[in-house]
Amino acid sequence: MGDCRPEETRTCDSRLRVRYAETDQMGVVYYANYLVWMEIARTDFCIAAGFRYRTLEVDEGVAIAVAEATCRYRAPARYDDEILVRTRLDRLRRRTLEFTYDIRNLDSGQALAEGRTVHVVVGITDSRPRSMPPTYYDLLLPWTQSD
Repeated sequence: MGDCRPEETRTCDSRLRVRYAETDQMGVVYYANYLVWMEIARTDFCIAAGFRYRTLEVDEGVAIAVAEATCRYRAPARYDDEILVRTRLDRLRRRTLEFTYDIRNLDSGQALAEGRTVHVVVGITDSRPRSMPPTYYDLLLPWTQSD
């Protein structure tokens, strides 16, 4: 898990090292891997907020489905680079969440990409929209200023 600070900046930092398998023929990280890194960072974020995503699925029967994902690429990441993904919960509603991501080279601080994902809370068995269970909503609330 990364360095997470709900009381200060409401962000969670995840650190990763680029694996060779994540690079393309030019030695640059393949673009889709940034979305994978965002997922890893969201997982760290949920753990820092006080729950495991799997527990939400198993105990409550709901999932946080990705409804939209965007990524703007600024500079290439390469094999063995250390990467920092700073995650923020920008919007929390009863049925939707919006995360933003700032992805940087850990050593140089260079901005590599910025991303955003929008999620809808849905029932696992029927994929219909649901409200976030109150316990989980309350755990996420300190991480955002929205309600």
